[in-house]
Amino acid sequence: MFFSSCIAHPLISPKISHFGQPGNLHRNVEVDQRFTSALKIRTTDHPSQQERIGAGLLDEWSFARGTRLVIRQKVSTFIPFRKSFEVQASWLPTSQIASSVFTLGTAAVLPFYTLMVFAPKSELTKKSMESSVPFIVLGLLYAYLLYLSWTPDTLKLMFASKYWLPELSGMAKMFSSEMTLASAWIHLLAVDLFAARQVFQDGLQNQIETRHSVSLCLLFCPIGIVTHFVTKAVAKTAADDRHNMH
Repeated sequence: MFFSSCIAHPLISPKISHFGQPGNLHRNVEVDQRFTSALKIRTTDHPSQQERIGAGLLDEWSFARGTRLVIRQKVSTFIPFRKSFEVQASWLPTSQIASSVFTLGTAAVLPFYTLMVFAPKSELTKKSMESSVPFIVLGLLYAYLLYLSWTPDTLKLMFASKYWLPELSGMAKMFSSEMTLASAWIHLLAVDLFAARQVFQDGLQNQIETRHSVSLCLLFCPIGIVTHFVTKAVAKTAADDRHNMH
């Protein structure tokens, strides 16, 4: 138990005996010590509880011919100590969320590119690329990051010009945020994988080599698409020449 007390001296000094010694000062001090000791002895009988009692259970305590002890009252509260497991939700920092989703999205698309490059004719690859699950996952990740990165100034930065067209300076300012940059990366991963799947399926349908084009779609998607069209045109020309020769 914790007690806080203040000893206020009266305006009139204590009486002095005829011999020049304080007449009742020694007696008052003994009474103060006994009263203080009595207060300190009080303890709670429940060790599993914390008792916080404010000093001053009495508004005022007076001693005859001596000092006055004023004890201010505080509200007593008993806080039980319970051994329990509590789940406390704590939000991760924004930079950590952006970094985690960035890594997760990158790792999620790599198996599909690996299958298309190293096992293009495998049944597992064909079934995997026919599935829409990876695009749904990437779409949800993108929506989540977009929600976290959205601010009242987002549209203003996207359409900064008076003609409601994007400006490079506004886009650069918007992508200075790690969360916005991570959402743009997930956006690119989803679009690039979709384009790589189209290239892969078109190659299977027309019996055209697509491993080089699919590989380029991972990092340089527009170049990968152009490469596929070039490969397709070259393959068609070669097929026509063989047909004419026969």
